[in-house]
Order: sequence, then structure tokens, then C-alpha cells
Amino acid sequence: MNLANKLTCLRIILIPVFMMFLLNRIPYGVEIAAVIFIIAAITDALDGYVARKKNQITTLGKFMDPLADKLLVSAALISLVQMGKLSALVVVIIIAREFTISILRAVAAAEGVVIAASWWGKLKTITQIVAIIAILVDNFPFKYINFPFDTIMVWVAVIFTIISGVDYIRINKHILKH
Repeated sequence: MNLANKLTCLRIILIPVFMMFLLNRIPYGVEIAAVIFIIAAITDALDGYVARKKNQITTLGKFMDPLADKLLVSAALISLVQMGKLSALVVVIIIAREFTISILRAVAAAEGVVIAASWWGKLKTITQIVAIIAILVDNFPFKYINFPFDTIMVWVAVIFTIISGVDYIRINKHILKH
């Protein structure tokens, strides 16, 4: 297993650790969870960089990387709903898009086609991660000037989630015709 794929696996391994700190009453648990989430999110950028730089792009990595992103983001979003910090509607929209695109990727894979991440998909992931971090840190430092950065980022993430989902389907609709 190459370094890029190991980083992707690390991101997956960090998910239950993140949730343990976030959802249990551990002193500074939310803060530790936020740091773990940030580290996991950094591995997302780092594994792609390593894969391209060291020519370690693999079919496994093309499937595992988006899966790791979906697992991390979904775990965080569901946890935030449980904590009462995020609307379930937002989470359903985001997770519905993730299932839809995962099904599209599976159909494509059955036909020997690998659907790589698009720029819209990457922008979606970035905005979701920023929104989650903003919620985890309780809108710091924006709460001191009464600016709802966290709420704005959640809705920006929802918009990019929808746009990226529609874009994936539009570009790959030929796969669904078989």
C-alpha cells in the first residue's frame, strides 16, 4: 500500500476517534475533536498531493479517497445533528447527494469507467469541511462580532453540494443510459 492510500486509511481510522471525543463528555472533548477533524481533513489534501507528486494514483485510491471523505463528513454531520447544532434537513440533502453519486460511480465502475473527482466536487468538500469546522469551534472568532459565518458556510456547502451532484449527473448521464 502506497503512502497516499495510507493517508486515506488514516482519515478513516480517525473518524471513530473524532466521534469519541465529540460525543462523550470528555474535558475539552469538542476542542480535541475539532483538531482531529482538521487533521483528518488535511490528510484529504495531502493524500491527493502525494498521489500526484509521487505518481501513486491507483484505482483503489480513486475509490477510497471519496469514500473516506464521505465517511468523515457524514460522521461529523450526523454527530452535529445529534448534538442539536445542525438541521437534519441539511444532512439529508448532503448525504442524499453522496449516495446518488456513489451509485453513479458504482454503475460506471461496472462498465469499466472510473469517475474522478471534479472541481465542483472538490469545492463541495472544502465548503463542507469549512462549515463543519466553523460549527465545531462554535463560530469562533465570528461569534464575537455577531457574524453567522457558520450558518452561511452551511448553506454555501449545501448549494455546492447540489451543484456538484447535478454536474456529476450531467457529465456522466451517458453511463445511466446503458
